[in-house]
Order: sequence, then C-alpha cells, then structure tokens
Amino acid sequence: MRSSSRHVRIEVDGEVLADSSRPMLLFETGLSTRYYLPRGDVRMDLLRQTSTRTYCAYKGEAAYWSLDLGDRTLEDIAWTYEAPLSDAGAVIDRVAFFNERVDIVVDGARGERPATEFAKSGWQDGTTR
Repeated sequence: MRSSSRHVRIEVDGEVLADSSRPMLLFETGLSTRYYLPRGDVRMDLLRQTSTRTYCAYKGEAAYWSLDLGDRTLEDIAWTYEAPLSDAGAVIDRVAFFNERVDIVVDGARGERPATEFAKSGWQDGTTR
C-alpha cells in the first residue's frame, strides 16, 4: 500500500461520489489498483451501510456500502475496514470502490472498468450478492 497525491475522482452516471488528492493505493495480484480514500473526500450522504461483511486474511473484516441515487440502488459498491489488522492500519476508515462498477478518473484520465468476478451489470433491485 502506498500513499499518493494523485487526483482520484469516483463517479457513477456523472454523479461525483468522491474527489481526493489523498488516496492510498493498494496493489493486489490479479486486480486493478484499489484506491482507498479518506471519508472526508467521499459523499457519504449518498452511501448506506449494508449488512454485508467479508474477511481478508491480510486486512481483516470489511463492511460494505450501497449507493442510493434517486430511485436507484447499486448494492455493495464500496467497502471500509473499520478495525483492520495491524499490518493494514493505513486503510482504517478509508473507503474503496469497486473499479468494476464505478468510473474512476485518475489525474484527468478515465480508466476502463475491468472485467473481474466483482463486476455486476447495471443497477440492482435491492438484492445483495
């Protein structure tokens, strides 16, 4: 994990969900770079915490957030580590979004959405994975 000053903007359908020049970049084998952003740089008013939890042997338990945008919901679009394992302390209370399900603009360049097991097509009807 690396601290960075790159400018990262997260969008869905043109709606800006986050805008930060203080990301932590996480590099994992087989996945695109994950951008962990300070909560203060994220539109938390658009997100709703869900009951979904997963466990990573390196980072600990992740809690998930869904995006409520008008009458549409995108389930479990982001996650946080509220009490990460000691080696992953740098991600505490930062928010990461699935690159596969949002538009990520880094230093003005819009990235492509990768096709991985974490991709879900379109807006969901309230069901979780």
